[in-house]
Amino acid sequence: MSIQINLTNRQQQVLWATVRHYIATAEPVGSEALVKGFNLSVSSATIRNAMGVLEKVGLLYQPHTSAGRVPSDSGYRIYVDKLITPATEFTSQVEQLLSDRLTREDWSLEAMLRGAAQILSTVSGYIALITLPQTATTRLRHVQLVLVDSKRVMLIFVTDSYETQSVLLDLPTLADATATDTELLERELQILSNFLNSQLRERTLAELASLDWTELDREFQRYGEMLRTVLTELSRRSQAPATTQIMISGLSEVLRQPEFSEVHQVQTIVHLLEEEQDQLLPLIFEPSPTEVPGRRVSIRIGSENPLEPIRTCTLISSTYCKGSVPVGSVGVLGPTRMVYENAIALVEAAADYLSEALS
Repeated sequence: MSIQINLTNRQQQVLWATVRHYIATAEPVGSEALVKGFNLSVSSATIRNAMGVLEKVGLLYQPHTSAGRVPSDSGYRIYVDKLITPATEFTSQVEQLLSDRLTREDWSLEAMLRGAAQILSTVSGYIALITLPQTATTRLRHVQLVLVDSKRVMLIFVTDSYETQSVLLDLPTLADATATDTELLERELQILSNFLNSQLRERTLAELASLDWTELDREFQRYGEMLRTVLTELSRRSQAPATTQIMISGLSEVLRQPEFSEVHQVQTIVHLLEEEQDQLLPLIFEPSPTEVPGRRVSIRIGSENPLEPIRTCTLISSTYCKGSVPVGSVGVLGPTRMVYENAIALVEAAADYLSEALS
């Protein structure tokens, strides 16, 4: 969303200073505070006149008649679109922090995403939201069949995002197994695992439902039904939503902000995050960036959010990719009185890190 309002340089300076002061103090801003806190090189009367114009065009407002002014959602939008640049030095600090605290050896994807969310919430002071990769684009990296006993086998598969899952399957009916039969069966399962890897590697889970196994090599015929079960299970997992679709961290941190002092507002946000993730997910996972040139993030400020519980919040998000394909999203949710320069840099750095880790 972009707002077209023509402001003079002085009006832009006053808007920038008002937003900066309000972000720092959470108190309505008067002209005297701007004279003392910012080197605007103009009188208090000139600043009051500029603030009056900004109020008339809807960028500032007075919460009370005798109070100073605070930014409106439109004022924040102008501030974000035209008056700031992301803190690039903050970006490198965040990237280094993620690299230092998250190792890529021996990790599960879920553990890495959860760790990244905790780091983002601690650094920003806002709620961090990271979605799990979309399973429709997840590809198989490795498949292994492991004998459990004479009647059961475990299918273990690893995706290209290094997520490991397992499924317990019944073996086809066999004659009574002896020690020799068991050794033979293990060799057959290894050969079958090799066969599955050659057929399934790099296929998406969603593709598996359409594979035809009617013409197997004769030596694998007796495993035909089991293979169909394997495909059905893998395909089902690609369509079923994950139990936890969004990793969430930092709720206790952001609720200390004065904007969240009302219990009812807190309850509605908590309910949305814990019980209605299906509504929140489309807002976070948004491949298209904002209209601002050079930005790789989506920024929804206050009333731009369609969900009522977060219409007093700002949601900043960006997608992370597997290769060139967006598979998930990382974002922060906080009050509209947000340190936007740092939050934008933080989200971009996290998205870049996760994309690199998956690729």
